[in-house]
Amino acid sequence: MSFASLGLSAELVRAVTERGYTEPTPIQAQAIPVVLKGGDLMGGAQTGTGKTAGFTLPLLQRLMVKNVAGKSHIRALVLTPTRELAAQVEESVREYGKYLPLKSMMMFGGVNINPQIKQLHGRVDILVATPGRLLDHLQQKTVDLSHVEILVLDEADRMLDMGFIRDIKKVLAVLPKQRQNLLFSATFSDEIKLLADGLLTNPALIEVARRNATAELIEQRVYPVDRERKRELLTQLIKEHNWFQVLVFTRTKHGANRLAEQLEKEGIPAMAIHGNKSQAARTRALAEFKTAKLQVLVATDIAARGIDIVELPHVVNYELPNVPEDYVHRIGRTGRAGSNGEASSLVCVDELKLLKDIERLIKREIPVVNVPGFEVDPRIKAEPIMNGQNRGQGGRGQGQGRGQPRAGGAPRSGGKPAGGAGRGAVPSGAQHRSGGRGR
Repeated sequence: MSFASLGLSAELVRAVTERGYTEPTPIQAQAIPVVLKGGDLMGGAQTGTGKTAGFTLPLLQRLMVKNVAGKSHIRALVLTPTRELAAQVEESVREYGKYLPLKSMMMFGGVNINPQIKQLHGRVDILVATPGRLLDHLQQKTVDLSHVEILVLDEADRMLDMGFIRDIKKVLAVLPKQRQNLLFSATFSDEIKLLADGLLTNPALIEVARRNATAELIEQRVYPVDRERKRELLTQLIKEHNWFQVLVFTRTKHGANRLAEQLEKEGIPAMAIHGNKSQAARTRALAEFKTAKLQVLVATDIAARGIDIVELPHVVNYELPNVPEDYVHRIGRTGRAGSNGEASSLVCVDELKLLKDIERLIKREIPVVNVPGFEVDPRIKAEPIMNGQNRGQGGRGQGQGRGQPRAGGAPRSGGKPAGGAGRGAVPSGAQHRSGGRGR
């Protein structure tokens, strides 16, 4: 299947080809024809599935079909939860629409509002905005949404998590009743379904990848470690395996700042990105990370939602998230566009329940890798092997069956031989948990 076969114009196909894409992803193949026909859409997709192009390409084409010469009104509105995602979407609109006479604009808070007001005086066909700043403009009567033909809610689940539901409803109240609505969400909670019921009319439902599934191309690992030695282990893993473009997640903004500073002292170029950083600082950090000038980017969950880097190789959960679904979002930053990726989680005894909740959600156990020299807290050491096996048989967990006890609630390695080829292979300098070999 080609992009041209989906009904896209020669100008759009040319722009897509120049970006290096030749075949549509599953969500693009399903969503583009639906949007081109003018119907409402509810799309379920993880990050990295190509959903942005799945709505921007047909959106551009629909606006071109009825293109109006001269000064235009805002005809398409895309709402996103974060500044970074707004910038990413608007960049896609510009890149894919480079051969079309349509103008786009992004709008978010944290920056001076006056340049945005000035830009709104010119031609804007497509507006990409965060809800808070858009409401600021509506209250100041500096933006006119009375001619919007297409509304897109991108990452609707995250917008609800961030408390934007009231803002969204205020925006919806000023839009024309007759319009096309597209809603995209990584998960379909009851709240999302309720929002969709009030927003969409006979929508096509498209879900790619199993709900809350983690991408198959991502190799996931758990590294047991004492809480106080996490930074030390992270530093060793980065240096020993020469990891670059490492996206590291912390729970708090303060924790992100502290970790970035500590990594810098260890000679690892690192910066933190979170809501308290200025837009200029966030933009600079992202730019340096994308070009690999910055080795490590330490981020909180919300700040990382807009990061779109092709072939991002490493995601590290320095701290597991409190909400299991956030684990899926986090590691979904890697293993994108057909590339392999690694997701590593540094897990201490306090996080065993969180790990169990994550494994229940993704319906799989995550292989455990023990790094020599980082012996874990006795409470999460492996228990003696049962069923008559000898504890001195060696540390490879030979034939470890599913009936054997887990190490104090920590996951098994799944019985895969260390150093084997394919998924589950262990990096040099580490070995799988020994199926009960005591330390």
